[in-house]
Amino acid sequence: MSDLHHRVEETRAILERIARDFSPAVFASSLAAEDMVLTDLILKAKLPIGIFSLETGRLHAETLAMVDKVRDTYGYEIALFRPQPEAVEAYVAQNGLNAFYDSVEMRKECCRVRKVEPLGRALSGKQAWITGQRRAQSSTRAELAVQEDDAAHGMQKFNPLADWSEDNVWEYLRANEVPYNALHDRGYPSIGCEPCTRAIQPGEDVRAGRWWWENPESKECGLHVVDGKLIRIKSVAA
Repeated sequence: MSDLHHRVEETRAILERIARDFSPAVFASSLAAEDMVLTDLILKAKLPIGIFSLETGRLHAETLAMVDKVRDTYGYEIALFRPQPEAVEAYVAQNGLNAFYDSVEMRKECCRVRKVEPLGRALSGKQAWITGQRRAQSSTRAELAVQEDDAAHGMQKFNPLADWSEDNVWEYLRANEVPYNALHDRGYPSIGCEPCTRAIQPGEDVRAGRWWWENPESKECGLHVVDGKLIRIKSVAA
């Protein structure tokens, strides 16, 4: 059994268990490569797991185009959760449109308004949520578990691709002809909001292009952070 085949079978089993034991569950997709692997596995198996994405208002056109690609390929409409307009207006009025460049605190507040608050609405009433995070992505994710107790949201959190390598992801996408974000072909292995993401240089960490003006230890947007600490409080055996 090839390494990829083994990982795919394990991931399918995890997704099936989530659908069976943690309904209703949702998958938070960033519309990037890893998330398209999970999208493909969920939709082809017709698993009762909803898929949503956070439309921050600052995404690349190529990222937004993935919503149409998923609709055209799978006949599935990804749910989009947007920030509260008044919260965005207040942040911009008080700090400026691009205040996130000024300090880590300003950047995290922008992420809170545009990502964290909408995430809370997307997870409301759910028993579990799923992400496409992988351990190999960055130092902040080195201890990532497949299943975690997300006390902040009162539910279980699953990272089914935690063990996958970058090569695993791309081998799967190409073997299964899965659509992917065009930015990946332009040097963007990790994609967030347009003003906060750049292409990386050969040899750089895959998340080096995210918030590139910050230290690596601060490079999380808050979706996986509570009280300034990553949610790695309690892992649960799969």
